Amino acid sequence: MPHTPGSGPVGENTRALSLPEAPVPAERPLRMPVYRATTYAFDTSQEFADVMSGSQDGYSYARIDSPTADAFASAVAALEGAGLDETVHGQPFSSGMGALSTVLMALTEAGAHVVAARSIYGNTYSLLDGLLRRFGVSTDFVDVTDPDAVRAAVRPETRVVFTETLSNPTMTVSDLPALAQIAHEAGARLVVDSTFASPAICRPMEFGADVVVHSATKYIGGHSDTTGGVAVAGRDLIDRVRATRVDLGPCLAPDEAYLLHRGLETLPLRVARQSESAAALAAALEDHPAVERVDHPSLSSHPQHALAGKLFDQGRCGGIVTVHPKGGRDAGMAFADRLRLSTIAPSLGGTHTLAGHVPTTTHRTMNEAELGAAGISPGAVRFSVGLEDPQDLVDDALRALDNG
Repeated sequence: MPHTPGSGPVGENTRALSLPEAPVPAERPLRMPVYRATTYAFDTSQEFADVMSGSQDGYSYARIDSPTADAFASAVAALEGAGLDETVHGQPFSSGMGALSTVLMALTEAGAHVVAARSIYGNTYSLLDGLLRRFGVSTDFVDVTDPDAVRAAVRPETRVVFTETLSNPTMTVSDLPALAQIAHEAGARLVVDSTFASPAICRPMEFGADVVVHSATKYIGGHSDTTGGVAVAGRDLIDRVRATRVDLGPCLAPDEAYLLHRGLETLPLRVARQSESAAALAAALEDHPAVERVDHPSLSSHPQHALAGKLFDQGRCGGIVTVHPKGGRDAGMAFADRLRLSTIAPSLGGTHTLAGHVPTTTHRTMNEAELGAAGISPGAVRFSVGLEDPQDLVDDALRALDNG
């Protein structure tokens, strides 16, 4: 407690640690406050015990809960649950993989089974096929565009059906209502990674998903300057996820939470522009003689073009375009190297357009057979379209193809 006159002599070190507390403004700050404290103080031991036990709301230790991180997760939950009658709740994480790992561990146990989309992010594939398998959780990877294949893969011990709203990197569109029905008929949960879509394109819980996960590093943050993840669900499931998060420890730092929360304010504007530019790029490259295939749901040639029109807001189909040049791995890497406006770099969803050769980077853990089964060609190059003028991006990509 701060020293008061007449309370006896206090040494200089004690004085330095007993300074007046900062004022709490009565006015509402326009920006969200950042609480960097890892530790919170209590007036009594009983209050400390009650908060730690969960019988009283409050904050004790930042690995358990943080007001800044909670504010961010609640904001994402509000966007994801905007069209629902029931309240959606969120949990913050230090990364998207931290969020997904925690969710899957919360919903499975040794002997459990997962049915997962075959075309998914490479690290998610290795999580399911490697790490979780070591702990007795088995996974069957199937073509989620085939409801009969999904239904046939379900077993009595299936606990989770997992998919991505828009798959990485083939931009396959999941039929969320159909997958939700299959999962729920089997007594399983539908978990959806909606990183490539964001709430500005699709809100999977409106179509029956039980848990939605984001790598907030991507479109939610939007500026390639912070790392984080988030999971949203109803109260019962999110409580299970929180308990597992507390044990595993992937907590979101307050400064990261602040930046991610800031990104939400411009999310619809950025995603609308990126989706429009990505559609223009995809259309311009689709018929180039050096291109085998272009993946983007805005194209009428895309297998789920019609489904995207039913599930996605305002014709937005996302900012990711995957180009499959003819000529295999060497041709794909050379194409990426000839780009001038698109930067060769990891991640996605930021203001700058990024490009990367898929088989040697994001999906490097998958062998040739697994890549082929997922629809990823040896030369696949993934574009994360940013906020540049779309014609400039088109001209640059066409030049890189023409000079091959």
